[in-house]
Amino acid sequence: MKTIHKVLFASAAVASFAVVSCKTDQKPEEKVQAIVLENMKTSVQPTDDFFTHVNGTWVEKTEIPADETSWGGFNQLRKTTTKDVLAILNKAIEEGNFEKIKDADGNEIDSDQEKAVNYYETIMDTVARNQAGKAPVQPFLQKIEEIKDLNDVQTFITNMAPYGGAGFYGFGVFNDLKNSSMNAGYMGAGGLGLSRDYYVDEKVKDKLEKYEVFVAKMLQEFGDDEATAKSNAATIVAFEKSLAEPRMTKEERRDTRKIYNPMTVAELSELAPAIDWDAHLKGIGVDNIDKVIVTDPNYFKAMNDVLKNSPIETVKLSLRWNAINNSLGLLSTDLETANWEFYSKEMRGAKQQRPRDERALGNLNGAIGEALGKLYVDAKFPPEAKKKAKEMIDNVLLGFEKRIGQLPWMSEETKEKALEKLNKLTVKIAYPDKWKDYSTLQVKGLKQGGTYFDNAINVSKWNFEKDIAKLGKEVDRSEWGMSPQTVNAYFNPVNNEIVFPAAILQPPFYNYKADEAVNYGGIGAVIGHEISHSFDDSGARFDGDGNLKNWWTEEDSEKFKEAGAKLIKQYSDIVAIDSMHLNGEFTLGENIGDLGGVQAAYEGLQIFLNKNGRPENIDGYTPEQRFFLSWATVWRTKIRDEALKNQIMTDPHAPGKYRAYMPLKNVDAFYEAFNVKEGDNMYLKPEDRVRIW
Repeated sequence: MKTIHKVLFASAAVASFAVVSCKTDQKPEEKVQAIVLENMKTSVQPTDDFFTHVNGTWVEKTEIPADETSWGGFNQLRKTTTKDVLAILNKAIEEGNFEKIKDADGNEIDSDQEKAVNYYETIMDTVARNQAGKAPVQPFLQKIEEIKDLNDVQTFITNMAPYGGAGFYGFGVFNDLKNSSMNAGYMGAGGLGLSRDYYVDEKVKDKLEKYEVFVAKMLQEFGDDEATAKSNAATIVAFEKSLAEPRMTKEERRDTRKIYNPMTVAELSELAPAIDWDAHLKGIGVDNIDKVIVTDPNYFKAMNDVLKNSPIETVKLSLRWNAINNSLGLLSTDLETANWEFYSKEMRGAKQQRPRDERALGNLNGAIGEALGKLYVDAKFPPEAKKKAKEMIDNVLLGFEKRIGQLPWMSEETKEKALEKLNKLTVKIAYPDKWKDYSTLQVKGLKQGGTYFDNAINVSKWNFEKDIAKLGKEVDRSEWGMSPQTVNAYFNPVNNEIVFPAAILQPPFYNYKADEAVNYGGIGAVIGHEISHSFDDSGARFDGDGNLKNWWTEEDSEKFKEAGAKLIKQYSDIVAIDSMHLNGEFTLGENIGDLGGVQAAYEGLQIFLNKNGRPENIDGYTPEQRFFLSWATVWRTKIRDEALKNQIMTDPHAPGKYRAYMPLKNVDAFYEAFNVKEGDNMYLKPEDRVRIW
């Protein structure tokens, strides 16, 4: 799942899942298998190694597919959903029966669904892409070549803003963190070829060296001779390092208060005088702005000095590389493959590229996912599934409410505020009530001469212009941050909302015909996880209206930090691979989400059972045992070594194996369900168990 903080301060929240279509040929009276006994290794006691007890045989028998860097429930569900969506898409292409609609002026235009097909077909047209080669990006590279001084650099960055930016800095529009009903402007750091830690952490020095080799290889593809490419690559990496070092660490970025730094344009100009900020803002269509929220002031101060003191040819090299690197996936298949070989094969241990149609679908979903989502929902999501999911969410919310009321460490004053926030939480299920309007977006099909590069550019410009138009206006809280066919979920702190796309409401997370104990241990705990994000160490800084506002007493805030510190230590003590420890500080929000999610979902299950009666044991397991077995099943995972190292470096989620059992060591109900006793590996002393929500 994800915590939506938009690009400027994004932080992922739950991770990947795996799903099967809710449309099924099973008859209602047929029994739906929930826990797959054949995947378990019952020779290992649940009290000693719960992950292996639940998933051991599956781990032994399962091979990670060559086109994946990890494999588990999430991956399987995504693969299945991808297959479903591709079938729907190909059927739409074959039938070609698209409704024609009219724009505001009465002109006939393509429907959103046809635009989705157009976009997909241009990605798949590799013949045209290979014929075009590097030509689509050459006009941008020519503009960089013509740059003479820093003023020209600024002009180029301004002109590139609608195309996804050029690097160094970028402007975006998002809820004002302290007035969340209104949209505000944010100025953030531009992207780099790697995440910050790869430039500053000596433990991964080898990856930075291999990145430099990759840069040199691509520069040769774009015309440099071997010696020049090698020299330029070294200059680029050193330059990027100088821009990486002054940035906030990934742990610092989790504190949303640190990225909220409103400034007047005059104050921003004082902080970074090398840039004409008035000219930049006016150039991108922003005029008469009272304040700009700067997400990392130290970076902007350092960037100012780097740009001012670097030779213009070095700055141009950086701009050139950024334009090349951001375009590789949009150009010819050999460049797309080279991009994969570094970022997926080298950095994450991938063995084989995914099939082209799957990659194309992923790009389509990222660009105009809701246009395709209409087709998916019509074909795959039954109304009764949404109804039952709503009932489960209500019970988990009641479970969370109960837990807040019983917290021994929290004062009544803070409890009242927490319950107020919980009661204001918005829940979105399956698909939007109001679909995104793509009527002003031009996506040309093959017959109209459309190309993947041009369509991608059009989407970028369309999104940018839509964002700029929102500035200073009221936030539309009906918008979704994920398409219905996305196997994930998210919490958005500034809207105080949790969102569950249709695709995640499928097995192994959820089957509306299956055992409720298994459902509560799967999607129920995911629901609880998203609710808990509203109260993790980051989400808890926002009130019920989505504003960055402290609602804690000082004493309760200190107790909350102490509990978080204990959870940080539990995870940071784990050596995951070689000498690499998990990063408990970086993953704290997700770990609080997992722990709170399991607890709330368990309470929700008890509410359901009290209302509907206790079922019989299934395969010898009580409902409570099936609940915890389901949780561990959801997080069964195998991962390649390089992917695991990369995840620890860059992902705010703990690896799946640890998510399967680490929260349970802190849950009293787990001890009762499996009779965990002192001396067992799964045992923690009561005083050492972390009790937050």
